[in-house]
Amino acid sequence: MTLFKDRMDAGRRLASHLGKYAGRDDVVVLGLPRGGVPVAFEVARELHAPLDVFIVRKLGAPGQPELAMGAIASGGVRILNPEVVRWSGASEQAVERVTRSERAELERRETLYRGDREPPEVEGKTVILVDDGLATGASMKAALQALKPRKPAAVVVAVPTAAPETRAEFENEVDEIVCAHTPQPFGAVGAWYRDFTQTSDAEVRELLEKARDDFVGRPKGE
Repeated sequence: MTLFKDRMDAGRRLASHLGKYAGRDDVVVLGLPRGGVPVAFEVARELHAPLDVFIVRKLGAPGQPELAMGAIASGGVRILNPEVVRWSGASEQAVERVTRSERAELERRETLYRGDREPPEVEGKTVILVDDGLATGASMKAALQALKPRKPAAVVVAVPTAAPETRAEFENEVDEIVCAHTPQPFGAVGAWYRDFTQTSDAEVRELLEKARDDFVGRPKGE
């Protein structure tokens, strides 16, 4: 059984599978907050690439917030999993209530994490989308749907761990999916971490600032 010590350890181990992207001027690493950012920080550092966030919010079923009915992302994107919506018994009104609540949180995080900085330029770039794992994949699917109209040259989904069936779903959706560990049976993402403590807003901001300082301060070509 492979266990990651924490998200930073997972990021370093994931980065070892992404070596062909290291040192390239056309690569941008985007972490899905909050838990994907510590993983993405280590990936960006190892690849000598810039780091930013791509904000996505899971739409949790009423009374079962960990069960993803779908997700929303920046740019007004919403995707729903009709099967989960039916199974959860959520009404159309309940889905709309959850969507409004999560959109408010998404907007709050965009302001908190990025301030007045513009979103990263991804047109013509190879974008590596990073999260701490894929269970249903709803958040990552929303991220992809929001990202593709921005015309990246290529999209790579990179995660430390994923459910095998979810990983398979992404193989035809992106240019490459990279996963360090695909256990069967999968269970939950947190089951594959010794420390899966929730990442705070303060940690996300600190890591983004550190990554910007490190990238700007690095001599060109290093």
